[in-house]
Amino acid sequence: MPEKVKKLDRSLGLLHATASNMATMVGIGPFITFPLIISAMGGPQAMLGWVIGAIIAISDGQVWAELSTSLPGEGGTYIYLREAYKKYFGKLIAFMFVWSFLLSGPFEIASGLVGMMHYVAFIFPWLTETNIRILSFVAGLVTIILHYNKIKFVGVLTVILWVIMLSTVALTILVGILHFNSANVFDIPKGWFSFSWGFLLGLGGATLIAMYDLLGYNNICYVEEEVKNPGYVFPRAIIWSVIGVAILYAVMNFLILGVTHWRIVIGSTHIVSDIFNTYYGHTTAVIITILVALTAYGSIYSLMMSYSRIPFAAARDGFFFSWLKEIHPTKHFPHYSLLIVGSITCIASLFNLDFIIAATLSSRILIQFIGQIVGLTILRKTQPDLKRPYKMWLYPLPSFIAFIGFAFIFISSGIEAISLGLIWLVVGVVFFFYWAKQNNEWPFKSLESAEIV
Repeated sequence: MPEKVKKLDRSLGLLHATASNMATMVGIGPFITFPLIISAMGGPQAMLGWVIGAIIAISDGQVWAELSTSLPGEGGTYIYLREAYKKYFGKLIAFMFVWSFLLSGPFEIASGLVGMMHYVAFIFPWLTETNIRILSFVAGLVTIILHYNKIKFVGVLTVILWVIMLSTVALTILVGILHFNSANVFDIPKGWFSFSWGFLLGLGGATLIAMYDLLGYNNICYVEEEVKNPGYVFPRAIIWSVIGVAILYAVMNFLILGVTHWRIVIGSTHIVSDIFNTYYGHTTAVIITILVALTAYGSIYSLMMSYSRIPFAAARDGFFFSWLKEIHPTKHFPHYSLLIVGSITCIASLFNLDFIIAATLSSRILIQFIGQIVGLTILRKTQPDLKRPYKMWLYPLPSFIAFIGFAFIFISSGIEAISLGLIWLVVGVVFFFYWAKQNNEWPFKSLESAEIV
């Protein structure tokens, strides 16, 4: 009797999808990286980096919206790259995405853990950097345990954390309105603009951090088989999330600059807590710090859920570790894949936050974002009759904007981050050819008998 194929539960709707994306996008990002953005350009003019980041995110969101609805399947980018490049390099490109993800994905989650604990340090100022890293590691373990529930429970918890996120942002905006001082916002250093390499690097650094904060609008695409009516849900969840969060960021950061001079912002590691402490005292600041921590955890929780589906999808297709395709017998989720993503996340949380952010972006841009943009163009030409429930508006303009934007961010990320990303990819290529030879896959399998996935 044939073995019964276990299926994932389709329990997530538009509300869950939008909540998951937005919770992931906000997370700890704007609460802890805003001082880094301001310092990148040395003043309020760094808000220009936010504007550019938002334009890139909205453009790239359309890439995701078209690919996710025309190529449905658990795993997101893994599916899109596999299909776009399948004529010759599908397995290589898809494998390289999973490989790069095993660095970038867990490191992104770890950045939320470490950032969250930096805010916790406002409540317990005696915490050392070592204490923060240990607490981040433990929080990663707790997150793994909480995911051992059915996907419906995960969806409900995601919405709860999303509501907390919106409440936290709303309170920050309210304080900004009540204590706004326009003189702070427009205290821009003289001679801030100069069309020079230094200016471009500063703008690129600000845009890089802004883009890091905006990451997450694609989060729901990794769990397609657990979403009801994805062709309807995905485009709306992606576009609504990008626009909604971009507006929230713009308003919140503009108001933060209005209540705190940018020179003070640069020196803070928990700027929102400091603002509430200044105007409403320590007790209120502690309460808002707890809300910020929960907001960060909403991002961490959503990311671990979606990212654990990527190795699972690759393993299920037969070219990654086969044990990662196992689905929990009663909870119906890929538990082994969750364990490996969660374990790497816990290890990554022991590193410095600056290094974590660099590792997140440097290893992701070339294969995932630029790879998808080019892949969409390839699909438009090679499969014009492919069913596309959503088609990119003003094609190919958004693709062009996103491509230039990500290339600019990659170049601006610095030699260490670029080197890290390139070395990791080279090692991945070597690993792929080793795996291909062991499994008699392309390019070792004859073209006549090869079955290109």
